[in-house]
Amino acid sequence: MKTLIQNAQVVLPTGTMRTSIIVENDKIAAIDPAPHTAVDVVVKAEGLHLLPGVIDDQVHFREPGLTHKEDLYTASRACAKGGVTTFLEMPNTKPNTTTCQLLDEKLALASGKSLVNYGFYIGATPHNLVDLKRATRTPGIKIFIGSSTGDLLVDNQDDLEKIFAETTLPLTAHCEDESTVKANTARLKGHTDVAVHSQIRDHQAAYIATKRALELAFRHHHRFHVLHVSTAGELELFADPRGLITAEVCPHHLFFNIDDYARLGTLVQMNPSIKTKDDNQKLWQALLDDRIQVIATDHAPHTLEEKRQPYPQSPSGLPAVENSLALMLNQVHLGRCTLDQVVHWMCDAPARVWDIVGKGRIEVGYDADLVLVDLNKTATIRNEEQETKSRWSPWHGTSLTGWPVRTWVMGHEVFRDGKFDESRHGAEAMFDHARGGYWKTEYGVPITEY
Repeated sequence: MKTLIQNAQVVLPTGTMRTSIIVENDKIAAIDPAPHTAVDVVVKAEGLHLLPGVIDDQVHFREPGLTHKEDLYTASRACAKGGVTTFLEMPNTKPNTTTCQLLDEKLALASGKSLVNYGFYIGATPHNLVDLKRATRTPGIKIFIGSSTGDLLVDNQDDLEKIFAETTLPLTAHCEDESTVKANTARLKGHTDVAVHSQIRDHQAAYIATKRALELAFRHHHRFHVLHVSTAGELELFADPRGLITAEVCPHHLFFNIDDYARLGTLVQMNPSIKTKDDNQKLWQALLDDRIQVIATDHAPHTLEEKRQPYPQSPSGLPAVENSLALMLNQVHLGRCTLDQVVHWMCDAPARVWDIVGKGRIEVGYDADLVLVDLNKTATIRNEEQETKSRWSPWHGTSLTGWPVRTWVMGHEVFRDGKFDESRHGAEAMFDHARGGYWKTEYGVPITEY
């Protein structure tokens, strides 16, 4: 089937232009096609912008084992509504995804439930080096250098050296220094104000662990992606990336800070914790300067009942995947960044960081993962309208201008103006790790090795 998306403002790798594109089956078949080209469906997109589908490279969708919070079906509906066409999910489900067999089982589960495209990290433990070396159907290896779920904590230096030295997949990590967090926890024992969370998981905990990880990456010449950067101090560590280091930031670390505990309490309790207004500002500047390349959500839902428990019984994490693109489009509306920059941070850069084949750009031959957005639409985030199973958002009551209105996954329209078409599922994301990641190419032009 051929679909013509007509007269949109299309965000291309070379810039935005008013044009039309043709989608044939699951691929982008033509850009600026000849007039009167025969098609089966015409989508009139006058006044709207067409973007590549968002790739969220850090989510926790809770299946298997924690499906009272979220599952692959509800989370993928939230993705489709929010313009996210591909997600990469973390291994801390139950059981933890730490073997090739468990990875294959999770992929099979998603193939029958997810409305959008999917990929899953394999998790590192002190004992699964053989599986880490064998795994192929994955964006990379996730390490928890800091408190984690099950046996996923890898804090021993010898174990970390082996993972960095003997594996070949891209590596990523949750970086909070375990000894610092434990010492702060002991020092602040008995405090029940959730604001203490940012003193327990403080700036130093993040800095020490990130510095440790980058030293390992440089010593072993191993590609490494820093998840959810939360402090200004970490940014100095990215000044000399050597073609190996990329980093990301999450909306909650851009938009929330310790002043928001008074208003939102445990709803903004996160690991790493939210920090200060100064950190917000410097993380923003790092995005604009390309010291941070990716925006991802760390979507980690819990029920409201769980979140409203008194601290420290309350769990860390919040849902964000269906509102992340709108949050950033609102920043375009406010003049803080451009639409091209948002597409770079949320679409193109994550595709290149994780070597995802055929995604992240509107380009002939690429997968037809697309989102049509209305930059003039204003709407308010409401808990009761959320697709995530947890049915709440820390941005409840926030009015945003700029929203996704239609989403295609592999050429199939899965979301349109509040309604879903669930007749097809998404596809497994493919990874070509031989091509070398973010630093190797810039819009198709080779970059000289550092």
